This record gives sequence, C-alpha cells and structure tokens, in this order.
Amino acid sequence: MSLFPMEMESDRLRYERVHPDGFDAYELYEHVRAGAPHVDELTEYMTWDPHEHPKEAFDWVERCGEEFDDGSAANYLVRPTEGDRAGELAGTAGIYPDWDRRIAVFGTWFRKPFWGRGYSGERAARMLELAFDRLDLEVVAVAHDPDNEQSRRAIEKYVERFGGHTEGRIRNDIVIDDEPRDSIRYSITIEEWKRSG
Repeated sequence: MSLFPMEMESDRLRYERVHPDGFDAYELYEHVRAGAPHVDELTEYMTWDPHEHPKEAFDWVERCGEEFDDGSAANYLVRPTEGDRAGELAGTAGIYPDWDRRIAVFGTWFRKPFWGRGYSGERAARMLELAFDRLDLEVVAVAHDPDNEQSRRAIEKYVERFGGHTEGRIRNDIVIDDEPRDSIRYSITIEEWKRSG
C-alpha cells in the first residue's frame, strides 16, 4: 500500500500518479518540449524551462516515481474526464509535504487549451482533501510569481473559498531563468478548510 493514492478523481478530472511504472514520458515530453504549442506561455512563470530533449522528461518522471515510492512527494497527471478533450494530458498537480512541520506545498500547471475552465480550483479542492483527510497535515501553502495574474486570480479564488489567507510577499523565493524572483504566498489550515465545508 502506498502513502499517496495511485489515482484519484474529482467532478471533471482524473489524477494519475507520475511514475515510470505505467506512464510514457514521451507523452509529457510532447507538451513540454521546446517548440511545443504554447510552451513559452506555460513556462513564463515556472521554475523550469521547456525540455530540450526527451531525457529531461524521463528524468523528471523517474524522480517523481522515487519521491512517490518513498513518501516524500506526489505528482499527478491531470486529465479531463468529459468534454472535447477528455483523456488528454491537461497538466500536473503536485503535493510536497514537510512531515516535520505538518505542512504541504502545492504545485500545478495546465496547458493553455485548459486555461479558464476552473480546473485549478477543482484540483485544489481534491488536493486539500488529500492533504487533510488522508495525510493528516495541518497547513497547505501555495505561491505564484507576482507578475502571474492568471495564477493570482485562480489561487485567490480557491483560497478565499476555503477560508485561507494571503501570507504576503516572500523575497527571492524562487528562481526563474537563473534570476531570483519574489513570490506571493497563501495558506489554508485544516481548521479553515473544515469551516468552509
């Protein structure tokens, strides 16, 4: 039995673990490689760059599998279960616990054709349930680059929905294109989450 579930579902989305057992890294590479449609927009505010060759995707999938197996983190492929793009790889959702501090950081990205569909909030709701109900954590945190307006709107919407708060600006918190950047961080506690339900 695994600490993290191998698969999950929410209303419109299916989550499958990123792991070399059962996932073809070429499918990921096709969407995150240099020159892929909209990849520059996708990675503009990310801490990773478009992949220059398939080995980068394979290495990431391998690392995700190791983290999943040892209980240090879980990354999921997110796929719509309905609509015109059902079954396509829409993006990823990650949860990175710090077990000693009983906190987890969320990470996510979606391909541009899946922007504006409310998937970020749906994914957050499912991952909060995982963090608090299954993993018995006490706080979830999420952050975005201050210039990323789309992420700001999506995050603020679900943080408010679940009773969380803006913690503020963390200076030089992330590195993008080899340059330190600030981030805006938010958090939701298990008590806030329970009250919102």
